[in-house]
Amino acid sequence: MEQTLIIIKPDGVKRKLVGEIIQRFEKKRMKLSQIKIGKMSRELAEEHYGHIKQFDFFEDMMQYITSSEVVYLVLEGPKVITTVRKMIGATNCLEAEPGTIRGDFGAAGFENIIHASDSPEAAELEIKRFFTN
Repeated sequence: MEQTLIIIKPDGVKRKLVGEIIQRFEKKRMKLSQIKIGKMSRELAEEHYGHIKQFDFFEDMMQYITSSEVVYLVLEGPKVITTVRKMIGATNCLEAEPGTIRGDFGAAGFENIIHASDSPEAAELEIKRFFTN
């Protein structure tokens, strides 16, 4: 069974969208196999977002993602990575289609509500990163 990591970001938690987001995944018959809530450490944030370290907005991203609690989920199901990516919509929530999580709830910039693994390899690394501590 394929797995993926979801992170409901600080804006999604602050806006009390966690239940509605999880419900969307459950309605698609995805299995919620792990869940936890907590504040992302600077160390984990730097590891997770290391691929954008060269950009000017990296420090702003670090401050945002570590600013308050996030919710980590592991979902399972057939083709769960592809399905979840379609459900969350474009990274830039201003370009995300209505009906997607980002299209319905996203604001702008980093406040795009949610992160989801983009490949099986990324999912495996990300699940280990956030669920082995």
